[in-house]
Amino acid sequence: MGAADAHLPLWFAQLHADEPGAEPRRIGVFRALVLGDLLCAVPALRALKRCFPKADVGLIGLPWAREFAARLPHVDHFIEFPGYPGLPERTPQFDAIPGFLQTLQAARYDLLLQLHGNGSIVNPLLAACGARHLAGFVEPGGFCAEPALHCPWPTEGSEVERLLRLMDHLGVPRQGTDLEFPLTEADRRELAALWPGAFSGTRYVCVHAGAQLASRQWPAARFAAVANVLADQGHTIVLTGTAAETQCVGEVAAALRHDPVNLVGRTGLWTLGALIERASLLVSNDTGVSHIAAALGTRSVVVSCGADVSRWAPADATRHRVLWAAMPCRPCAHRVCPYDHGCATRVGVEAVAQAALAALGS
Repeated sequence: MGAADAHLPLWFAQLHADEPGAEPRRIGVFRALVLGDLLCAVPALRALKRCFPKADVGLIGLPWAREFAARLPHVDHFIEFPGYPGLPERTPQFDAIPGFLQTLQAARYDLLLQLHGNGSIVNPLLAACGARHLAGFVEPGGFCAEPALHCPWPTEGSEVERLLRLMDHLGVPRQGTDLEFPLTEADRRELAALWPGAFSGTRYVCVHAGAQLASRQWPAARFAAVANVLADQGHTIVLTGTAAETQCVGEVAAALRHDPVNLVGRTGLWTLGALIERASLLVSNDTGVSHIAAALGTRSVVVSCGADVSRWAPADATRHRVLWAAMPCRPCAHRVCPYDHGCATRVGVEAVAQAALAALGS
């Protein structure tokens, strides 16, 4: 290997020994998942782009991720994934699947990475996409097109670390484990127009009681009880959530002793980020906003109901406190708990309130 290609991973230089100095021109990354999952992939994307700075890196993801990809400096283009049978994140748009495959085939990726999961469904799909090389994760006995470029799907460790293990396997140097959530001044101006109090010196706490799945929600009455403790200490309570979470947030608002700032359904993704950025604290379920707080450095107290805490908890346990109850059914695979929801009910109000007060006093 000559000086010109000394920075390339050994496997790539060896596979292209007849092309001295050759580098990947186009790289695709398949990660068609929701907000928190994609934020956890940022360290791997960052490492990939810095290893191959001349490559055009594309993210293949769900529709919501288009703007996130446009803001992330480690991604150059975006391809929307229309869903596929067996993958729960999006109802398959069957009419769009042939066009999606044609788009990936036309992209002629030099390297296509599967960062989606264990590969049982996705690996055969990506094998039909015409990439020069395929890399990713695979389960024992599972299918992958290039075994040397695939590593076993990790079953332990944080999600960030799991994804970085593929970078390690490929000889792509790590570039830290920090998450990123790129905000702009326009996002902050939009927040100021929506709620000027965010910029008036008000000490406020964001309370986010919703979650994508009912099985991952701590009871609304308990969020309200914690919010009351914090409001009694002089903190303004700001309620956040999507329009679909209006009922849940309404239950919290109805039980508060002090009038909150209710922004449920009124913030987009980026104004929500700007709001969390300036908050003294976020109190939430283990959902996407907890990863936004981790990316922005805002302190948080997270109640984890059903999730694999070792996989999804923020790395900085001092700044981000996760409370959870051990249950034999964790991690949960149900949308609605079929049992007594002990993972939620066994996390008490006092423990969460004390953690929140301790974080606010830090």
